[in-house]
Amino acid sequence: MQRRVVAELLDDDLGTPQEIAASLADLRRINNWFGGTHTTISLLGRVARASGCNHLSVLEVGAGAGDVPLAAQKALSREGIELRITLLDRASSHLPANGPATLAGDALHLPFPDDAFDVVSSSLLAHHFAPPVLRLFACEALRVCRRAVVINDLIRSPAHLGLVYLGRPLFRGRLTRHDAPASVRQAYTRDEMRDLLSQLPARGVEITSHYLYRMGVLVWK
Repeated sequence: MQRRVVAELLDDDLGTPQEIAASLADLRRINNWFGGTHTTISLLGRVARASGCNHLSVLEVGAGAGDVPLAAQKALSREGIELRITLLDRASSHLPANGPATLAGDALHLPFPDDAFDVVSSSLLAHHFAPPVLRLFACEALRVCRRAVVINDLIRSPAHLGLVYLGRPLFRGRLTRHDAPASVRQAYTRDEMRDLLSQLPARGVEITSHYLYRMGVLVWK
């Protein structure tokens, strides 16, 4: 199954405010039900344990409503790991009105100095980028982090695409019914992701598979 780029409607807010809100709510359910939230919890826990640090500052890029990092913050607090979350998204309309620090900004030109956060994290962002752009994002994230870059994304496969089409009745938003299969079509395989990140100025890259075709990537600074 070849990677195929398909424009996603939520990226450009191509819907009414109600449709955008419904799509963001769908994303929350998808992450909670189908492994996305657990993937980020696992990756951030791994960073904390490997670094011997129970207090991590985390910049979530392409954060949307911030549901995934905030759920990870709650879950990891039960293990004695404290996350201090900052949310960044290209569209300020996607960010929550209340909660942690939020900022509208460009993922390829992060408005922070070098080593500003322990971790730069993203969920369901990497597949939006063409290969050269994904490398640029990873380099920029490495610049801003002190410990690691966390990438939580989909794994492209025909079986995954088939599951998404079977699950379309679960999606409440018109945007999601279009965007969910589009996301799978333009996602990367594990081998593609490893090749893309292999030339980064990083200490190491770990790629793991998680529930229902989720990929977890740790790029160690």
